[in-house]
Amino acid sequence: MSGDFNGLAAVVTGGASGIGAATVRRLLESGARVAVLDLRPENAPEGSLGISCDVGDTGSVRTAVAEAARTLGGIDVVVNNAGIGAQGNVAANDDDEWDRVLNVNVKSVARVSREALPHLRKSANAAIVNTASIAAAAGLPERVLYSASKGAIRAMTLAMAADHIREGIRVNCVSPGTANTPWIGGLLSKSADPEAERAALNARQPHGRMVEPEEVAEAICFLASPRNKSTAGVCLAVDGGMEGLRLRPVGE
Repeated sequence: MSGDFNGLAAVVTGGASGIGAATVRRLLESGARVAVLDLRPENAPEGSLGISCDVGDTGSVRTAVAEAARTLGGIDVVVNNAGIGAQGNVAANDDDEWDRVLNVNVKSVARVSREALPHLRKSANAAIVNTASIAAAAGLPERVLYSASKGAIRAMTLAMAADHIREGIRVNCVSPGTANTPWIGGLLSKSADPEAERAALNARQPHGRMVEPEEVAEAICFLASPRNKSTAGVCLAVDGGMEGLRLRPVGE
């Protein structure tokens, strides 16, 4: 993929850590100019432009996207990756928490994409890639709110792809399995037995381990690449087979 993004400008939300940071590094390696929209822009990967942005606030998004377009000389690729987690069954979270998570995880995709559209329409290589989750396709315990937010992103991706494909803007999403990110590390550290919990998360995926952020970044860059102009409305699973495979338990 080296050189795929030469001359192109990309915006990555939540690009200062985890999957977002891995994506920024991969885009930079492939020749892109990259702006990171994040609450902690000082942690943006070296070589990228860090811009302070709260994706849960319309004014903040409008200002950040405008700055990115002005500094980068336009926008060709948008990666809507920013998000927060949520745990519990359907009774676990009150209305305020539902509003908070859906605002950050779902409405942010609309906010950032809406502000970027005028710039994307000027690009011959326009692409949007959203980050969904295995939680959008498989029932995971204690993840009702999170699953709802990621299911919305998956549905939004298809609708956005239908709306914009004929104006030359491709929209796709990735659907990672449980990824080895700082957020997951934080959850594990709070459990009674972190090592046992990590082993359980590894075992839940058919290939026997958590997904690495760099693997998701490769999929994001594939979907965004100008080489793949016939790829639109796709939700690409990066989950070690968790969504589609049904293996016998180990030892049987």
